[in-house]
Amino acid sequence: MNESDFVAALQALAKDPAARGLEDDAAVLPLGDDTLVITHDTLVQGVHVREDEDPADIAWKLIAVNLSDLAAKGAAPTGVLVSHMLGEADERFLAGLRTVVETFGVPLLGGDTVRAEGRRVWGCTAIGRATHTPVPDRRGARPGDAICITGTLGRAMLGLHDRGSGSDDDLAYRRPRPLLAEGRALAPLVTAMMDVSDGLLLDASRMAHASSTRFEIDSARVPVADRGRADECMRWGDDYQLLFTIPEEVKIPIEAARIGTVCEGPAGVWLDGRPPAEDEVLGYRH
Repeated sequence: MNESDFVAALQALAKDPAARGLEDDAAVLPLGDDTLVITHDTLVQGVHVREDEDPADIAWKLIAVNLSDLAAKGAAPTGVLVSHMLGEADERFLAGLRTVVETFGVPLLGGDTVRAEGRRVWGCTAIGRATHTPVPDRRGARPGDAICITGTLGRAMLGLHDRGSGSDDDLAYRRPRPLLAEGRALAPLVTAMMDVSDGLLLDASRMAHASSTRFEIDSARVPVADRGRADECMRWGDDYQLLFTIPEEVKIPIEAARIGTVCEGPAGVWLDGRPPAEDEVLGYRH
């Protein structure tokens, strides 16, 4: 069973409105006068991080990718719970964990530890408080909206082979930075928003399907780290930039590039005026 099939099966179980049909970056749970935003991500050695990755960088990435999901909902982090599989260099994981929670001012609230054979696995649950309601959703894009993206795509892809240099590309892979302030600034204005983790085209397709719209993207307008590898930059993923739709007349309060337009029509993403082939790989899938 692939990821899409498994999630489709889970959707039959996730009936509470807070789950948002499992079509969003996080669960959104009203609680008294507040609204909680809750997300969970897992990293697997040799899949999401290199086999010999410094555990300090793994700890940073584990927390950062979860905070990026909160950023996509405009949420302010209130805490994280961490699952750690004990093994070599646990002290390096602890050092990286201390650095990342202190950098982003997010409390460590708890978690779990295990020991087992095989590839190591780490998990994180991040909890945030919505700063604006309704909380941004993947499902709200409307025909006529502008499609926009923050930052530059493909830096992490280039950073995979630029290990330890301290360059922007290297840090984009090892130590991505969640766009928490940008997400809070956008939350009152956007019609839909998510972070890009599995590649721009795949994630845009997910948002388009969730919104029952067609996303028409102009590749020449997409900011990429290497124009000669633009197609790869739009599909590789690990970018943790914010993809959002917004009415054309609304002034965007942060730096972002308009890369296309939301249109009526069959749901999905079109690139440079054409739909993808049926077997075309749009991004990273498990």
